Amino acid sequence: MQELLKKATAAVLEAGEIIKDGYNKPKKIKHKGRIDLVTETDLAVEKFLKAKLAEILPGSSFLAEETSGNAELVDRTWIIDPLDGTTNFAHGLPMVATSVALWENGEVVLGVVNLPILNEVFTAVRGGGAFMNGESIHVSDCDSLEESLIATGFPYAIKEHVDFITAALRRVLVNTQGVRRPGAAAFDLAYLACGRYDGYYENSLKPWDMAAGWLLVEEAGGRVSEYGLGEFNLYSPMILATNSLLHEQLDRLVAPED
Repeated sequence: MQELLKKATAAVLEAGEIIKDGYNKPKKIKHKGRIDLVTETDLAVEKFLKAKLAEILPGSSFLAEETSGNAELVDRTWIIDPLDGTTNFAHGLPMVATSVALWENGEVVLGVVNLPILNEVFTAVRGGGAFMNGESIHVSDCDSLEESLIATGFPYAIKEHVDFITAALRRVLVNTQGVRRPGAAAFDLAYLACGRYDGYYENSLKPWDMAAGWLLVEEAGGRVSEYGLGEFNLYSPMILATNSLLHEQLDRLVAPED
């Protein structure tokens, strides 16, 4: 698995050069929804990664954002978000990520999150710990909500979720040190894994947004669940991820029983 991780990381880093090349150039932008964008770079990165990963692991399947169709998780499935944070990319903001995970035997066994503009790559294999640029990382040791920095995100279907989002955000804002919203779930989960954030929550994500980051957080000593502490899976309607120490406290803010 370590050899597979090495090859997959090399492919993701090579794909990152496509993102870097397009970052400061004029962008061809299309709309998948009212505020859901896709660029030619998203498509180019996905095409590149699917070809490379198929060479690395012949016979594997793909669940990828731009070409997912009706694809489902089967054994040995690569889960790919070629450019998480497309809106950031379109506006010239550096908080963009490529997320690649491998699903095998009913779980995520390998994950890579690359932040190409920031030159940081996060990697993990199940049972092997989490790393950033080759150095071991761990979640924070913050156990006080008042001293915590929390990340969140807003779904494209904002009208459907806005009441819950604003109510939860109000509670989190007044009980923590602060809230950040970079606009890329893979970025947020990687930052949680290396201790820059203490917790993270978001609604209405897709498997490719969360797969690699989920593994990173758990391998870095963190905890991932649904709101209400329900068991998390890649089709969960929400995600709550923390350094473990704040999990129940943050859950009570995000989804109070009353």
